[in-house]
Amino acid sequence: MAPSSLGGSLTWPDYAVLVLSLAGLVAIGGAFTRQQRNTADFFLARRRIPWWAACLSFLATEISAVTIISVPATAYSENWEYAQFFVGSSLAKFAVAVLFIPAFYRYDCVTIYEFLKHRFGAASQVTGSIFFFITRLLGSGVRLMAAALAVSVLVGWPLWATIALFTVVSIAYIAMGGVKAVVWTNVFQAGMFLVGGLATVLFLAWEVQGGLGAIFATASEAGRLTVINWGPAPGDPDFWRRVLTDPNIFWLAILNGLVGSMAAFGTDHDLMQRLLTVETRRESQRTLSITPVGTLVTLALYLTIGAGLYTYYVQHAGTALPRPDEIFPFFIRSAMPVVLRGVMLTAIVLASIDSPLGSLAASFVTDIYRPLLVPDGSERHYVRVSRLAVIAFGLVLAALAFGFSYFDKILWLAFKIAGVTFGSLLGVFLLGLLTRVRSNRANVMAMVIMALINLGLLILAETRVIALGWSWLVILGTAGTMGLAALLAPTLDGRRVVAG
Repeated sequence: MAPSSLGGSLTWPDYAVLVLSLAGLVAIGGAFTRQQRNTADFFLARRRIPWWAACLSFLATEISAVTIISVPATAYSENWEYAQFFVGSSLAKFAVAVLFIPAFYRYDCVTIYEFLKHRFGAASQVTGSIFFFITRLLGSGVRLMAAALAVSVLVGWPLWATIALFTVVSIAYIAMGGVKAVVWTNVFQAGMFLVGGLATVLFLAWEVQGGLGAIFATASEAGRLTVINWGPAPGDPDFWRRVLTDPNIFWLAILNGLVGSMAAFGTDHDLMQRLLTVETRRESQRTLSITPVGTLVTLALYLTIGAGLYTYYVQHAGTALPRPDEIFPFFIRSAMPVVLRGVMLTAIVLASIDSPLGSLAASFVTDIYRPLLVPDGSERHYVRVSRLAVIAFGLVLAALAFGFSYFDKILWLAFKIAGVTFGSLLGVFLLGLLTRVRSNRANVMAMVIMALINLGLLILAETRVIALGWSWLVILGTAGTMGLAALLAPTLDGRRVVAG
């Protein structure tokens, strides 16, 4: 059946699935509003979240609209080499569970940047929090834009209207219900994109002539199922050029997945906040250690969707197709049946609405506002400020998302943005966890210097002045921050450096 013959207009059942789901998010937020009496309620849910709910919440935060849209797009237009990052990412989760989580629970941290205060001092805490604001706002701006772009293709709305919808809904339920609302809406979101992904795979197998066998055979013949990129041999003439520029070389992908994911999971409070809502350190460690299973299932589903889309449009040659980043939303709108369209539309919308507003507000109030600006306020005052911070960060995020709509290749853009600052964050955390270096002002200097260096390297690489892949940025930033802080500590902090 040709795509054009299946129509392309969303119907009232599709909209009904979406509207009911959005109403459910707001209802969850409203149900927890009266339970937000202090910041322990608003930011940690008093550490009373079940570990399995925290696990699904972490998965829903890790698997954003970028995954749902751009992983199929990458598999459709390139291959499955993105899956190599899963190996390094899983190793990073175990490293964070063993190394980072015990320290955060030992100091009873509300935000993970409080660890930097206990270990080094207030300057390191504030700098870490500011770097988190920059990294998370820019990265989440990409994620929000990806979802808004997909929904604008599906529904036919202008981009600004979809961004506005996501922003209003996310502000509403997070400002009302705090992190408890975030976790339980995440549980619903995770179920939606897992069910939707599986249903889409089954639908593609039904629509493609030859079923799943034809999907994998056709995609394999075109090189779309290539998973491992071994890269050049050490003696090849282009060895160093490839090593410096190709992030998909197997050992580099694992290394980058390890370092980059350790930075994302261990130093980004948006992800770590979910892990701090369970009662004990052991439950938090178990939660993170189990998440690779859910990540693998999700990755397999959406990579298979990409292969299915490639085969489907090979069999329907002549269809006027959009750019790769829009191929999955285009397929949903033009080829999927009623209700299933609504399920996938809702999965994309919910994945985008899982915003970082709660964690951004937590870091602002805990790391900056409360200790530096208003140290003697009441708990009621801090909860009010937290809700206002959710609104403010939501508006900033919406503006950034609209700005990112002028970029292409969304999946890699998100990684490039994180590469500039994640290395600085990971470097200072590892300095505190693995060494006895007594630095504070040196940390600030080292983090800023390495972020500026990475920004310069990224600009030079993107303008093709130098040959350097984005995957090196986090690695260079981490090593550089640790080395510079240790080197500068005796001068800037007047303390002797002691190796761990």
